[in-house]
Amino acid sequence: MSAVGSDKRRSFAFAAVTTLFFVWGFITSNNDPLIVALRAAFHLGYTEALLTQIVFFVAYGFLSLPAAWLTSRVGPVDMVLGSLALMACGCLLVVASTSASDFRPILAALFVLAAGFTALQVAANPLAAELGAPKRSHFRLNFAQAFNSLGVVIGVHFGSLVMLADPSLRTASHPVMDLGHRTHLLHAVERAFLIMAALLGCLLFFFALLRQFLINAVPNHSSVASVGMFEALRSPWAIFGATAIGLYVGAEVSIGSIMINFLNQQSVLGLSFDDAGALLAHFYWGGALCGRLVGTVLLTRVRATHLLAGCGITAGLLCVTVLSSHGNVAGYAALAIGFFNSIMFPTIFTITLERSGVSQSSTSGLLCLAIFGGAVLPLAVGTIADSFGLSAAFAIPLIAYLFIAFFSVAARDKADGSAVELPASASPIP
Repeated sequence: MSAVGSDKRRSFAFAAVTTLFFVWGFITSNNDPLIVALRAAFHLGYTEALLTQIVFFVAYGFLSLPAAWLTSRVGPVDMVLGSLALMACGCLLVVASTSASDFRPILAALFVLAAGFTALQVAANPLAAELGAPKRSHFRLNFAQAFNSLGVVIGVHFGSLVMLADPSLRTASHPVMDLGHRTHLLHAVERAFLIMAALLGCLLFFFALLRQFLINAVPNHSSVASVGMFEALRSPWAIFGATAIGLYVGAEVSIGSIMINFLNQQSVLGLSFDDAGALLAHFYWGGALCGRLVGTVLLTRVRATHLLAGCGITAGLLCVTVLSSHGNVAGYAALAIGFFNSIMFPTIFTITLERSGVSQSSTSGLLCLAIFGGAVLPLAVGTIADSFGLSAAFAIPLIAYLFIAFFSVAARDKADGSAVELPASASPIP
């Protein structure tokens, strides 16, 4: 096959894989309205309701490395097919479990959905990076992640429209529901997850038709071989990148979690919770979408390590601004962090894949496992916020962004030949 034909094949394959990023962003973002719906339907406290988010972190923690091992055996394309099937089953299990008078069966069904999502992340991220010239891997993964952000924005609106249309949900922060309202609300949850199951079914059928085409388009598919589940732990660079990914996720989630209360403070913007939530959606999370689109273009002209360093330093400076100011300056500085968060995950991911020196599947598994570790940062942020205030809590994300900037500088020096070498002894496995 000619080089032009091969490039066209890979471009079409990449376009197909990009749909996966949109769909998983769309589906996982429905957790936010689902929390509201389940909390009302089952009279849950905040801690119980937030278990719907925690099961996804637990899935990352327990299943990322096994998913990487399985991907190394069956290949990324078949792993994608299996992941989509598992996610569709998870959605159908949520529908089936709403008939129970207990919250726990729904939680178990969500864990099945989260398991499929974890496996899809492990397989699809390196697959998107691989479908084309190696020097443009950062561009491709940032572009694909932009569609993930678009899916998040649309998914939140979809979930709110379908699951939260009951007028009783607008009457109080924790409405007391009679049986009729509860049944109506759970039927709305069923409709939402049936639609998502149908969407996943269509995507599974589409990828099943393209299976052989995608296998032929993946340059390293023929070299797929089983690797040890903990192979990535032998690579100091894989561990370095996983630490950066965990800190990024923790910082992004922490800031998003306290943003509404932060903007509500009279010393900042003094907004109502509704208005603060709108700013969070449109400026913080919407900024991530815009940033990924801008970053995708910049990565065709700017070295990935330089752009990552710039974003890490700028996000850190914005945290310093929040720590040292108040009013509009502090409020809009906090919101602006979302824009500079945008390119961090896909760029750290691809830089680590390039430098790990072990298989892509095992590296991807370790990087996805690190997302579970990122759940620790919100606990630290909450502790500081309780003791010293919400503004002081931005010191934790500041430390995370400084580490990410250090990671990018170290990766740049390695690429330039004046390597900042990580000692082999850093590996926990000899």
